[in-house]
Amino acid sequence: MCGIFAIKSLNEENIFTKLYWGILAQNHRGHDSYGFLTFHNGFKRFTGIGLVPKIEKEDFQKWKLLLPGNTGIAHVRYGTFGSRDLSFKLKAAQPIITLKNNKELGIAYNGNLVNIGGNVPDTEFISNYILEKNDIIDGIQNFMNNIEGAYSVVGLDPEGNLFAFRDPLGIRPLLFGEDNSTRAFSSESVGFNINDIKSFKEVEPGELYIIKKDSYERIKLVKRNRRAFCGFEFAYFSRPDSIINGKYVYEIREELGRRLGKRYQEFVRKSDLIISIPETADDAAYGLHEETGLKWERMIRRHRFVTNRAFIMEPDERISTISKKINVLNHGLQGKKVIVIEDSIVRGDTTRTVLRRLREAGAEKIYVFVTFPKITHPCFYGIDMATFSELIGFSFNEEQIAKIVGADAVCYQTIDDFINAVGMKRNELCMACTTGEYPTELAQKIVDKVKMSSEVLSNKRIYERLYK
Repeated sequence: MCGIFAIKSLNEENIFTKLYWGILAQNHRGHDSYGFLTFHNGFKRFTGIGLVPKIEKEDFQKWKLLLPGNTGIAHVRYGTFGSRDLSFKLKAAQPIITLKNNKELGIAYNGNLVNIGGNVPDTEFISNYILEKNDIIDGIQNFMNNIEGAYSVVGLDPEGNLFAFRDPLGIRPLLFGEDNSTRAFSSESVGFNINDIKSFKEVEPGELYIIKKDSYERIKLVKRNRRAFCGFEFAYFSRPDSIINGKYVYEIREELGRRLGKRYQEFVRKSDLIISIPETADDAAYGLHEETGLKWERMIRRHRFVTNRAFIMEPDERISTISKKINVLNHGLQGKKVIVIEDSIVRGDTTRTVLRRLREAGAEKIYVFVTFPKITHPCFYGIDMATFSELIGFSFNEEQIAKIVGADAVCYQTIDDFINAVGMKRNELCMACTTGEYPTELAQKIVDKVKMSSEVLSNKRIYERLYK
């Protein structure tokens, strides 16, 4: 999962400031690296390791000189391919520039490809594939027709025109926004909000936009009979103030909390209060409070300056980071029966660490309510939970998971309740990580094959093991 932002000024002004704020608003989508690419008599590129840095007001002019131009793209990366060492993170930083057949292309992308083979990073593969054709539209259409996976792509052509396209199933998010002076693309609507771009809409699956100085065109290149938007965006990845499918994400999370309260009333009746694991579960906790009338106690606080999201960190860093970023208040828990609401349980690290500290603070009973259904299968499409071995939900049932994480019960959202809360149809969502039913053919074949093999619990990413 990555974040992208792209923008073109219609009045020739330098766009770095808006480009910077648009990608900074999406810093939560990738902590490995960040990068900017602008066009002014050719490409100008800058990349770095870690989060998008703070730029002081007086330093913006320096950045504008470093990255001139009225068109640009930006990226934050969360790696789902390759090694996790610093040298690879810098090498894999986006946007990238590719030269082939005497043509240059700059692109940044969010997603993951399934059937490309070899050891070439996805971004390089996409660029090279597009440049196989003389015409960029033909190259993108050829790519869409032949390559399986999830991808939302923004790019710059050799003339400085901005383009963007999205995979035919719309697995990864991509929006188009415009006002009187700019046209832009963003993974989330917050990239527009921060730049005061009020008009935006979804880039449709299989659709290509080409933005030129005085015009733009939309071309539907490929059409499928279904969609498959990633359900994990609602529960975890997207910011609560982003809009997906016409709804604020926080509203959906509140509804997820209400539905848990309705379904698991036996535990509600036994409980004294609600505690949320911040911050993605906070909105669900409010919905659960509304539904049940139980008091929501903010007894777990997040250190605002420990910004790393533990889920997307290296395995050896995750536990340490959880302990540093979460502060459990040792107050008022003695003898209490509590509902702890969590956005999801992937590996169980966060839940186990937090529950241990709640027990130490005196909690008598702990019932874990999980807003996302039980995750049992790896993701091929851009979430780095790509092995069966790391998924606690693949190997253990609810009772066993409760024992492992230190809970008295673990209560997952049902798939039907989740879909109803989101407000989309089942065939408009990708819920493969919870159902084992994948929206693309090769991913399904790989999973079915691996589940029957002795390699099922290998620690290597499932798609890298067989194809990369």
